[in-house]
Amino acid sequence: MACIIVTSFEQDRAWLRHRFGPSVRAAPSTRQGEWSHAYAFAREGHEYVVRFSALDEDFRKDRFATRFASPALPIPAILEIGETDEGFYAISERVSGGFLDELDETGMRASLPSLFAALDAMREAAPVGTTGYGIWGADGHAPHPSWRAALLDIASDRPGDRIHGWRQRLAASPIGSGAFAQAYARLGESSDSCPEERHLIHSDLLNFNVLVADGLLSGVIDWGCAMWGDWLYDLAWFCFWAPWYPAWAGIDVAAEASRHHAAIGLDVPHVAERLACCQLHVGLSGMAYQAFTERWDLLTETAARTLELA
Repeated sequence: MACIIVTSFEQDRAWLRHRFGPSVRAAPSTRQGEWSHAYAFAREGHEYVVRFSALDEDFRKDRFATRFASPALPIPAILEIGETDEGFYAISERVSGGFLDELDETGMRASLPSLFAALDAMREAAPVGTTGYGIWGADGHAPHPSWRAALLDIASDRPGDRIHGWRQRLAASPIGSGAFAQAYARLGESSDSCPEERHLIHSDLLNFNVLVADGLLSGVIDWGCAMWGDWLYDLAWFCFWAPWYPAWAGIDVAAEASRHHAAIGLDVPHVAERLACCQLHVGLSGMAYQAFTERWDLLTETAARTLELA
């Protein structure tokens, strides 16, 4: 499985008490990540979140991302990153609010202006001192010479990659590799229309990584999948996964975004083609991850969605 949690709640609570004293109060987060697990804790009248993982790269990416924080793009400050006997920890400020994923249609509609403002802030973020396209590391540098190259690299399965082995598991899965190959061929055709511009992409704005309070984004967390590339990718993320959020069935996020862009005077060339291309990549990325984690039912659904778009 993908989740590489190496400690239990009792071990983590014991670490917190050793680190901060016996009076520290900690409670497991209601939502745990794939690569780390989190606890809210209070100390001296302040509230924090501590996460534990066998890896520290995502924590360091979160710290790098804080340079782009603004009122429109609230990113909790990373106060400390360090090692434990079993791996690594990161302590950050705790922000208030509920998860975007859990909003009903009314709540989601009320939050769209703040969501679009965050996407605008990411589009306008200056990638100073960074290079490359695709997923960037904790130093801000990404490995690919172009956005197209980054997109097409989704078919790679290199030793040392975090989800190495996914191709073999996909081939042995109930659906096999055919759907992936078909959608990947279409990605190769459609990626020619993608612009070679470098913008900040979160690349995981669902999965309980956005907090909202009173219709305003209060926290954008977990930058482990962040990339440099076409800023429409984050919008494509919502478009692709829309069927998994039936409470939002009455909302056409792409159309709402188009109205927002018109209102701020932003011209978006080839928007339909770019959204389609990005959605194909979202689907292929999902299939690779679901094959690695052996979530066969979700893999089947994602493959069907991807082929529908292809």
